Amino acid sequence: MPQEAAGTRRQGIGLDGKPETHRLQDALAIASVTIGLAALILGWIEATHFPGAIAGLIGLPLALYSQMISETTNERWLNVVGMVASFLGVGFALNNGGLSL
Repeated sequence: MPQEAAGTRRQGIGLDGKPETHRLQDALAIASVTIGLAALILGWIEATHFPGAIAGLIGLPLALYSQMISETTNERWLNVVGMVASFLGVGFALNNGGLSL
């Protein structure tokens, strides 16, 4: 488009002048943090190691995919927090019994 080639398009502002929304990216970032924190808490508790391991195994790839499609710095921060929490949750869960029932 000629506007983009001329450099008149500002980041975060659509061609119609309205702010761009990143609903999918925002939802994935929030989901990765939520699942990551759940994995961290559940993996820490010895009695709930199995749900913690499952939550971590779901949260880590979700956060990685969300990181790949994220468009803003805020989304990337949330994704990194979700990745670290999921990873630690899986680690705690494996230490407490892993995927065994």
